[in-house]
Amino acid sequence: MLESSIYNVEIDGIAVAVPVQPIELTSFYDIFGEEGVSSFTEMTGIKTIYRARKEQAASDFAIVAAKKIIAEKNINIKDIGLLIFVTQKPDFRVPSTAFAIHKALGLSDECACFDLNLACSGFLFGLHCAMSSLSCSGFKYALVLTGDTSVRTLSPFDKTMIMLFGDGGTASLISKTQNPTRTSFSFKTDGNRFKSIITPAGAYRNTGLPLERTAWDDGITRSDYDTHMKGMEVFNFSISDVPKLIKSHMELLNTTPESYDYFALHQANLYMLKQIARKLKIPTEKIPISLEKYGNNSSNSIPLVISDNLAGIDKTARFMMCGFGAGLSWASCDITINMKNVFSIIHTDEHYNN
Repeated sequence: MLESSIYNVEIDGIAVAVPVQPIELTSFYDIFGEEGVSSFTEMTGIKTIYRARKEQAASDFAIVAAKKIIAEKNINIKDIGLLIFVTQKPDFRVPSTAFAIHKALGLSDECACFDLNLACSGFLFGLHCAMSSLSCSGFKYALVLTGDTSVRTLSPFDKTMIMLFGDGGTASLISKTQNPTRTSFSFKTDGNRFKSIITPAGAYRNTGLPLERTAWDDGITRSDYDTHMKGMEVFNFSISDVPKLIKSHMELLNTTPESYDYFALHQANLYMLKQIARKLKIPTEKIPISLEKYGNNSSNSIPLVISDNLAGIDKTARFMMCGFGAGLSWASCDITINMKNVFSIIHTDEHYNN
């Protein structure tokens, strides 16, 4: 386990943007049947998801969220020295989408930018990169943006995926502080299971594969250009490796579930979250949920669940965060956030013409 602690750097703002119109899972009755959809909802906890319009890219949501933070916090954009965009649905193959976002936000040419190709654990990896970079630089602020439009690589006939994932984007403002703070991270990776969640085609390894969707051995119609996952392998990983990491992290810090106000966990699946809570003896009231309304939102999940449940409350709260998913990759973070700096979710149909 890679453990890292960063001092006197904090999350100074969180904003989230999602599409405008919710999609009720009941609308999938015609495809998967009422019983199939009801069983899915009972297992996952998802009742609605939000889908990007055809012309909206992942960056559009991140830009809206970033503009919200910059305006609300009255930030001088010349003081932003780093922008990290966490996504697996970039606007372009070349260049990194971070550069298009840099343009849209009007940032200084002294601001470093790059993309981070991670999914459900990506927010914490991006947060660590930004915090560690800011701590040894002369700039005041960094931006960690996340964005995913998962629907772009999902088969509409895959009942395990098409009803699971929602779209959106987030922005987190990272700043230096005079207050004595410590943010602690832990990270793990298992590349041996990289095929557990995968889109096999569409890049440069498996070229020339047929575009048409056919029935696979599991009975689901998809192509190699569609994202799919090994359900039981991912499930076992989520209820075994993930709680072990959180437990190890708490042991390292000499903390217990009672030490935290909230556990902000990746919103993968309600049943998984209940199993993690049971194994770690976390009171359910300490685990906020956004799955019901927004589904699994990939790299957006942690900021989204915080914004959805806790925006603007008059409280400074201690969190244990944990993100886990494709890679396989999982990470945890012990952090304190002033909730006055968390803004309500924005619903947007904006898109930018770069």
